[in-house]
Amino acid sequence: MKFTTREDIAADIEHVFASVSDFDGLERAALRRGAEVVRTDHLSAPGAGMSWQAKFPFRNRDREANMKLIGYDAPHGLTLLSKVSGIEATVLVELMALSPNRTRLDLVLDLKPKSIPARLLLQSMKLARGNMVKKFRRRVADFAQNIEDQAKSRA
Repeated sequence: MKFTTREDIAADIEHVFASVSDFDGLERAALRRGAEVVRTDHLSAPGAGMSWQAKFPFRNRDREANMKLIGYDAPHGLTLLSKVSGIEATVLVELMALSPNRTRLDLVLDLKPKSIPARLLLQSMKLARGNMVKKFRRRVADFAQNIEDQAKSRA
């Protein structure tokens, strides 16, 4: 199951990449939404090899996720691999400078089941695919708007 979206952001590519790769800020956002997040690597600078463990409620069950940053190409994008309850999720974030003050964000979330219960979970998610796609795109659009607002207030 694959989700894709594209947003054009009125900010330079370096600012957008800094926002997308603000891992401390993303951890705090997950904590505010009820997740427990623990960083499990010992890297001093952001880069491939960073990893986290998280616990969060989803569909009335607590889920555990192991996440690892497998690609980090500043300022062009990053790739995150996550394993949650038998589902392997790959998040690909690509950035392209359209002009000095405009950046295109392409985000792809690819979910692959690795067990029978995971296959059943994804099958039930496919039934609600329309709503899930809308919610996914709305959240990415809100994130892009926040990046734009930060860039405007910075200028």
